[in-house]
Amino acid sequence: MALELEKIREIAGRVAAAHGVEVVEVEMRGGGKARTLRITIDKPEGVTHDDCANVSREVSTILDVEDVVPGAAYTLEVSSPGLDRKLERAQDFERFTGSRIKLMTREPVNGNRHFEGRLESFAGGRLLVETITGKKKPKPGHPQHGQKIEIELANVEKANVVPEI
Repeated sequence: MALELEKIREIAGRVAAAHGVEVVEVEMRGGGKARTLRITIDKPEGVTHDDCANVSREVSTILDVEDVVPGAAYTLEVSSPGLDRKLERAQDFERFTGSRIKLMTREPVNGNRHFEGRLESFAGGRLLVETITGKKKPKPGHPQHGQKIEIELANVEKANVVPEI
């Protein structure tokens, strides 16, 4: 399955690049005839419906011709990552420097694993986050509003952009 996803990612990456978008994520969900191949694409100015349709049409054709997905029965979904997109790769953190993010670490940093704040910088595999707290007073041991926390990228378990509307 891992080899299959790498081949799909490589094909999707070629097609996406030809359309001026990048592949953010490739995942296969479900089993049997209920399998869904989900490809998430993005570009700085935002993904359009046409971007998704064009990538979907071309990737689908290549996957079928090259018989990359064994068993043949699957549904292909190509979509944008949404306003609260996941941040996983170093280039994601570089691109979204200055944005508000929410993240969870694998190991505690200053006694906490959950952080929300502004991504001040990303360099040398380290994030600098200025924390933001809600209206409530933070619990003892939790980061104060405006506190700067340095976190290793390798310690980030999950991270998302927080939409600011």
